[in-house]
Amino acid sequence: MMKAVVADAPGPPHVLRLTEIPRPTPSPGCALLKIKAFGLNRAELFTRQGHSPGVAFPRVLGIECVGVVESAPGCDSITPGQTVAAIMGGMGRQFDGSYAEYVAVPESSVFLLDAPPPAPTRDYWATLGAIPEMFQTVWGSLTVGLEAKAGETLLIRGGSSSIGMTTTCLAKRMGLTVYSTTRNPQKCDKLLSNGADHVLIDDGSPLRAKLRALLPAGADKVLELVGTSTLLDSLGCARLGGVVCMTGILGSQWTMEAFTPMEDIPTGVRLTSYSGGAGDLDPGRLREF
Repeated sequence: MMKAVVADAPGPPHVLRLTEIPRPTPSPGCALLKIKAFGLNRAELFTRQGHSPGVAFPRVLGIECVGVVESAPGCDSITPGQTVAAIMGGMGRQFDGSYAEYVAVPESSVFLLDAPPPAPTRDYWATLGAIPEMFQTVWGSLTVGLEAKAGETLLIRGGSSSIGMTTTCLAKRMGLTVYSTTRNPQKCDKLLSNGADHVLIDDGSPLRAKLRALLPAGADKVLELVGTSTLLDSLGCARLGGVVCMTGILGSQWTMEAFTPMEDIPTGVRLTSYSGGAGDLDPGRLREF
């Protein structure tokens, strides 16, 4: 048996309960992980609220974790005792996820990490546990959704979020110039110290005017993390030939009441999205980060 947080049905937070359930048994090609830490993701909030299609309840939520391999029958790349991260692959949706002491996941969703220091602390595991899904989302957005390249300009809409802050770090390593937004002027210094080259206050007025005062032609790439509530304005921030990638829904608004592509997407601007999975992740880059 093991402890787990189970959502008995979709609904508000009180549908989550701490209980004991049978420890999973990994099938061939899957690994049983002893979980040391897991991150909390907005995607899990949406699943708990009932917005993720195809999820059957009761369900243990959680789409990522870090921990130690307990067993790995039929796996080629991982062995018991290794420190690993695991993300997505149906975890927390098609099968029980990481809000538990153990999880069984497909080998394709498991990524080898460096061995921890002797006697790792709770803070060590907590820090490590916050990285995998966040890194995967950022890496996929930059490489798949935006096809970002060194020398380009990048606008991050929602720059003070965890995804926004991580995007700044990786984008600067890739050689981009970063324009980051925040609604709170008190966060400007934090964004600049994190590596942003310019900070724009997103106060509800059109951001495109503020950006184009600095970049008259517009940004090469725009990462939309707020969602549909700011998407049209973000499209207006991209240059001719630029790309806007919608990755986040920080505004908790899934759909738009009206969207007219021929009018709302500026001529020559490409609109993409990113909601990829473990297959987009570069294991070497994850370990380096």
